[in-house]
Amino acid sequence: MTLNPAVQLAFDGSGIDGSLFTSVTDVARDTKWLNTPLQLWTNAGLGIFALLMLIGWWNARRRGTLSMTRALAAPVAVVIAFAVAEVVKKLVAEVRPCYSLPHDYFVDACPVRTDYAFPSGHTTTAAATVAALWLLDRRLSVIAGVFALLEGFTRVYLGDHYPHDVIGAALLAMPVAYVVSRALGRAAVPLVTWLRTGVLGPVLTAAPAGSHAAR
Repeated sequence: MTLNPAVQLAFDGSGIDGSLFTSVTDVARDTKWLNTPLQLWTNAGLGIFALLMLIGWWNARRRGTLSMTRALAAPVAVVIAFAVAEVVKKLVAEVRPCYSLPHDYFVDACPVRTDYAFPSGHTTTAAATVAALWLLDRRLSVIAGVFALLEGFTRVYLGDHYPHDVIGAALLAMPVAYVVSRALGRAAVPLVTWLRTGVLGPVLTAAPAGSHAAR
């Protein structure tokens, strides 16, 4: 069978930190009791980042328009960072470790060859959330940071990505998400101000405490 030219030219990243990758997957081989929990977490854990952004929106309802604008900008920034990462992934075309290091231990099944490794999409989402929340609520951002570290670790532990795929994703996603969130946080303030006075007011603004009792 003749491989697609794009597949033949795919980059082999094992020469960068393949030995470190093997060390981590060796841990996975020796801790099989942890394989299933981390396998479940690596996808379900992305919901934590959505939840943190939801909490940021909820809290912003009681704050000024700038906070609400940043809350609404956060998911947009994450989506844009992810889109940028996907473009980079196609350009770099790094094959997954399971093809370059087939004798290593892998928890996850090997994807198709054209599902490239660099940068890690899961880590991109996690790191972008950290950066987007930093402008809104630094406590939520720190919490997101802890979960982002765990997310990045699972991507290597399960055998889906090299360590440099995870690090590269964070280095790419965080500045992109921060810049987008900061730009939207300024440019969209007039729009959000207008939306808060319209039909979306109850969604974007919380009633002052005790207002119902006063009525």
